[in-house]
Amino acid sequence: MVLGLFGKKTDHPLAEMKSAQALLDDIPKGDSLRALQEISDWVETLREQADDFRVDHQWEVLCPYDQAAQAPVRKLLHDYFAPQAPSQFQENRLWTLLDEYYMRSELCHFDVLTRYRDGAKGAASIKEDVPLLCARGIHAITGRLKMAAARYAMVDPALWRRLAAFYTLAESHDCLETPLTLYAGTNTTVAQSFATLVLWYGSSAGNLSPLQEHIAERLFAALGSRAAISRSYDGAGLFAFDLAQPTPPMRATAGATVHPALRFVAADGQRQRLADLLKNLDKGILPEGLNFYGAKYEVEQVREVAQRLWQSLTLPPPTRRTPRRKIKVNLKVANGFSKMLERSDVGLSFGAEESEVWEIEDISATGFRSVIPMGRANGIRIASLLGSQPDGVSHWGAGVVRRLSRDLDGNLHIGIELLSPRIVGVPLLDYANPDESGVQIGMYLNRPNDNSGEAWLLMKQDAFVANRSLKMELGDKEYLLLPLALVEQGEDYDLARYRMMEQDAGSED
Repeated sequence: MVLGLFGKKTDHPLAEMKSAQALLDDIPKGDSLRALQEISDWVETLREQADDFRVDHQWEVLCPYDQAAQAPVRKLLHDYFAPQAPSQFQENRLWTLLDEYYMRSELCHFDVLTRYRDGAKGAASIKEDVPLLCARGIHAITGRLKMAAARYAMVDPALWRRLAAFYTLAESHDCLETPLTLYAGTNTTVAQSFATLVLWYGSSAGNLSPLQEHIAERLFAALGSRAAISRSYDGAGLFAFDLAQPTPPMRATAGATVHPALRFVAADGQRQRLADLLKNLDKGILPEGLNFYGAKYEVEQVREVAQRLWQSLTLPPPTRRTPRRKIKVNLKVANGFSKMLERSDVGLSFGAEESEVWEIEDISATGFRSVIPMGRANGIRIASLLGSQPDGVSHWGAGVVRRLSRDLDGNLHIGIELLSPRIVGVPLLDYANPDESGVQIGMYLNRPNDNSGEAWLLMKQDAFVANRSLKMELGDKEYLLLPLALVEQGEDYDLARYRMMEQDAGSED
């Protein structure tokens, strides 16, 4: 029996380390779903019943339970972020379990922090473990942020306050750089864990697909040992985090007000290591040491994410190319390649179904933002192809979803990059074998003031072939299209560039 805070005895199964370990030993090792659920329940119980335990006992029990959870967590992350997405039922089941464990783990670690900071009984006994407590708390917050990103969900503002508390405690104990073993086989420091979270979230949140977010977080975890944190802005800091009024990481700028609670995270080391990684990826080599929890991703998948991270770590940070204006305009939208084809001018069944109507919140020459209820956002995700037709305009344009986030009211904020204000449906033939290939329909992007001599085409997925030229009819003219590059590939489309050469009316194929 263990004496409670007020002298009463408790017979709780977690009250003695021997019985707590016996419970942990009985958890099934071969069933990751059941194992994580049981560990998660016990961690939640440990927090709910914390007043019955000394804080050093609470921490002593939490440590092995959290360690034991890591194997099933890695297995479920492997399944959730698989190259081939799980079924909707399985996705929901995995997401719920992972999100629930990260939340319970983070809250229990924070409860230990709070009780330690308040001088609860046994607090002095865990002083040496403050670095591990803070690093594991930050690790759990990273997990919560990743699961939120997987559903473009709103992040609880209190999460940023708890992140600040973990970092501040380690800083006050002068142990930010203390080497520690986070979990078996994973070495880090509190500073590295914090900087990795700030760089990953600041660089990628809301503008990568869920799978890309996972790959990005794993890449930053591998690059994190060279992160640098400073109290003052010296031009090298990429992101800033406010410990006094915590909010999501923000881009550091020279003109911002600097105060003692700001911490700046630089990424010079990460940029160099990313450059080295990209050299290998460009050669088709996936270096060892990248921990994707056993998942086998294509080199090109990893290269695309690494390239985007490289761009996000540039200094000075990119600025908006064109001003954004507040405006209220209704916009018809068509989600996906096939629905856009229906609304192009190639004689297909355009208008066969009523178009969804969104309201634009603000607009620039390169894109626009709209806010819609989640119930109307079915199928909308990062890199979705979107057709758009503003009120009073006769033709359709094309754009790609680049940013997604949810607000407290459950609305989805959608940022769209405009590819072209007008699309033109065009028939396409294999130039070398026009009689054998058959006609496919593409969409020519009529881009204003484009004098490059190039044609940008939207085609069905996997239609672009690097060594295959096409013949295109546009208006009353024919063109030879010489392939240049696949610009982007989405779930149902290819966006490709071609050299565009007008053909004489009498020329032979």
